[in-house]
Amino acid sequence: MANYRFVICMVLTAICFNGGKAVGRSFQKTQAGLGVKEKLFGQMPDGREVTLYELTNAKGLRAGIINYGAILVSLDVPDRDGKSADVALGFDDMDSYINRNPLFGAVVGRFANRIENASFTLDGTEYKLTANAGKNHIHGGRNKRFDKVLWEGSLLPGGKEAGVRFSYLSRDGDEGFPGNLKCIVTYTLTNNNELKISYQATTDKPTIINLTNHSYFNLAGAGNGDVLDHEMIINADYYTPSDTALIPTGEIHNVKDTPLDFTTPKTIGARISLLTQTRGYDHNYVLKNSGGALIPAARVYEPKSGRVMEVQTTEPGMQFYTANGMRGVKGKGGKIYDNHYGFCLETQHFPDSPNKPHFPSVVLRPGEKFNTITVFTFSTQ
Repeated sequence: MANYRFVICMVLTAICFNGGKAVGRSFQKTQAGLGVKEKLFGQMPDGREVTLYELTNAKGLRAGIINYGAILVSLDVPDRDGKSADVALGFDDMDSYINRNPLFGAVVGRFANRIENASFTLDGTEYKLTANAGKNHIHGGRNKRFDKVLWEGSLLPGGKEAGVRFSYLSRDGDEGFPGNLKCIVTYTLTNNNELKISYQATTDKPTIINLTNHSYFNLAGAGNGDVLDHEMIINADYYTPSDTALIPTGEIHNVKDTPLDFTTPKTIGARISLLTQTRGYDHNYVLKNSGGALIPAARVYEPKSGRVMEVQTTEPGMQFYTANGMRGVKGKGGKIYDNHYGFCLETQHFPDSPNKPHFPSVVLRPGEKFNTITVFTFSTQ
């Protein structure tokens, strides 16, 4: 009987695995309470399958990521009483992510944020990019921007983290950018309630790169009201002021005595009505002590649930955005997302850096490696 059991186990193994990848869409590995599950999420218009990867830890944290856009589609976090809620805005179906997604959960690239006049000059050559924000470029363009393409997903080997790695080759000339850019984005979850997002890239021609994650968070739970009572701290004394098109002027101003000052705890809604031009927060902060090391960027506390989210990053900047003008977006579970129902903390280089030589460089050359990481840590108080 033991021999028959062995044969059955070998057959099931052959069915479930193909080159180390789970093709039965039910593979789960567990070590110290960490797990990864792979299953079908939906299909692209051309029939290609979209896979959902669910990462879990021993403390009730669960993250769902799909290989379309390397999008974080869900993030379940326990409150102070141990009750979980999904704190990431998003959708339940592929059609919504393809046709009406305002970048919920997405990896943004090749260049996050704005580039003035949709152009830049590098090594004496001018490059014209897709103009998709009036005359300017934003978030990588249109059809070939990183949230609109299917990435190749693979489960990470077992260890102290549960993870999934996504890879994508952005071709020379996509959306006007030079160079074949090989990108890897890795999501990992730890038993310290850390969700880590790391980004790597190489190129065969001099190019520019600026990657981020554009998740909208609501620590009370997605769709459970606005985020104006969330208490925020941002580790920045300075920001980059912008014109009416949100293109940086090139100046760097102090946040002191402005509604942008979150150096001490303040609620998001305390002074938001003073920001009449942007109708809320949509500002790039210059983070303190950034020099490639992992540093604190922000801390957010939601008083009713007790949930706390802390952000660390190796990036020099962070765009704080409060879903300004969002109206009647039908999200997960039929819940409606309205104005200020979420906030984004987009760790990145500064907007329009290719046209501002005194800003931290976004140039990547052959032989170099783009490498950055952002960590979201969850707790309660």
